[in-house]
Amino acid sequence: MIEVNPMGVVTQIKMSREVDGKPLYWVAAYYVDGLLIDTGCSYTGRELVSYLDDKKLNAVVNTHFHEDHVGGNHLIKKRFPVTICAHPDSVPLIHQKLKLYPYQEFIWGYPEPTDVEPIPDRIRTDHFEFEVMETPGHSKGHVILFERSQGWCFSGDIFAREMPKFIRPEEDMGETIHSMKKLLHLRADPLILYTSVGRVVEDGRQALQTCIHYLEDLAAKVRSLETKGLSITDIIQELFGGEHNFAQITNGQYTTENLIRSVLQIRQE
Repeated sequence: MIEVNPMGVVTQIKMSREVDGKPLYWVAAYYVDGLLIDTGCSYTGRELVSYLDDKKLNAVVNTHFHEDHVGGNHLIKKRFPVTICAHPDSVPLIHQKLKLYPYQEFIWGYPEPTDVEPIPDRIRTDHFEFEVMETPGHSKGHVILFERSQGWCFSGDIFAREMPKFIRPEEDMGETIHSMKKLLHLRADPLILYTSVGRVVEDGRQALQTCIHYLEDLAAKVRSLETKGLSITDIIQELFGGEHNFAQITNGQYTTENLIRSVLQIRQE
């Protein structure tokens, strides 16, 4: 299932596996001036290629290697004479078959391993120039694309919501905060965030500031409760009323415990 949303020069392409006529979980790619940013999951690869069939496609970027961002790569390379680029740390991971948990296989499916190239510092299209910035935290090898003249920031998964309640075990919230602070310093007014969860945030700077403040405040609260002798389980209960139900749905991968443990590692400034 795909849903195409024109947004001026930018087109948002929302993709999801369809079960009983309903989407399971939307993920968004963006098409602008011959550039495609992310390719969704494997279940929607054919629909994505069909949508692109009469479009100009000069370049493709994967913001990172996760299965819901590279799933259309293989079919795109079979259909179009186009280079797909990603951060050098993501290149070997996109080239190999990754081990997925059952929920990942069910929702997004296994992407076919694909040859991709290391991403350059800038990507130029006919009318725009996109600066590539390394933004680790959500994963290693994560990048955003910034078009300075328009204030567009295609932010991948480095920002999804202002107050996250659960994260993957490998996410580093200290690095995520550092990456979001990089985005705050981008010279654009307004700074528009085009996120991979389908949100387009017109006041991106305010959203980033809110998220940073939330995470830093959460870290302070967690450290204080730990100093008082509370266990991780007790802290989760005190601050969130218990573990999030995503923990059970995702085989213990997306959890509030992961968030608490990660913010505990944030260095105090």
